[in-house]
Amino acid sequence: MCFSPAADVVGGLVVGAVGIDVVRHAAGRRNQLAIAALPLLFAAHQLDEAFVWFGLQGRVPSSLGRVALWIYLGFAFVVLPVYVPFAVRRSEAPGPRRRWMVIFLVIGAVVSAVLLIAMLQGPVTARLAHHHLAYGTSLHAGAVITTGYVIATCGALLLSRRRNVVGFGVANLAAVAVLARLTTDGFASLWCAWAAVTSIALAVHMRFPSSGAGERILIEHNPN
Repeated sequence: MCFSPAADVVGGLVVGAVGIDVVRHAAGRRNQLAIAALPLLFAAHQLDEAFVWFGLQGRVPSSLGRVALWIYLGFAFVVLPVYVPFAVRRSEAPGPRRRWMVIFLVIGAVVSAVLLIAMLQGPVTARLAHHHLAYGTSLHAGAVITTGYVIATCGALLLSRRRNVVGFGVANLAAVAVLARLTTDGFASLWCAWAAVTSIALAVHMRFPSSGAGERILIEHNPN
C-alpha cells in the first residue's frame, strides 16, 4: 500500500469504496457509526500520504507536501490511539468488556498527548526510504510509546464480542510483531497501510453484524 504514491492512491480509493459501503450499512445504528467510519478514515489517510510522497519527490509544492505530512502524522499519532478504543467501546453492548475498554481509552489518550507534544516540539520529518516513507519526531522513548500505542489500538479490538472486530485486532497485532522486526522508522507508514487493508474486516462486521440471535439482541439494545 505504501510502496509508492500510486499504490497509496489505488489503495485509498479501494478502501474508500469499501468504507462508503460500511458507513451505508451502519446507517440507523448510531453506536456503530464510529467504528464503521474507520475504513473511510484509513482511505483518506492513504490518499493523504500520496501527497507526502509527491512533496518529497518534488511533484507538488513542498508546502503542500509539508501540510500532508502533518495531517498524516496527526491522524496516525494523535487521532488513532484515542479514536480506535473509543469507536470499539461505543459499539459494544453494556457489560464488563465495555467497562474494561476504558483502560485502553486512557492509555490511548496518554500516548496521543505524548506524541502530540513531540510533534509540536519538532522536528517532524519524512524521507524516502526503501519502498516506504520514514517518519521521524523528537520523541526519544520510542519503545515505550510504541508499546502503549499497540495496547491502545489493538487491545480494545481484541476484547470485543464480535469476531470480525477481533479478527481486525489480531491481524493488526500480527503486523506489529512483523514490522517491529523489519523496520522502526517505517512503522507508521507500513502499519497504517496494513490497517487500512485489514479494516475491510469491518465491512463484513457491518454486513453481517452477528453470528447468532444473542449478539443481534446485544447490538439492537445497545443505547450508547
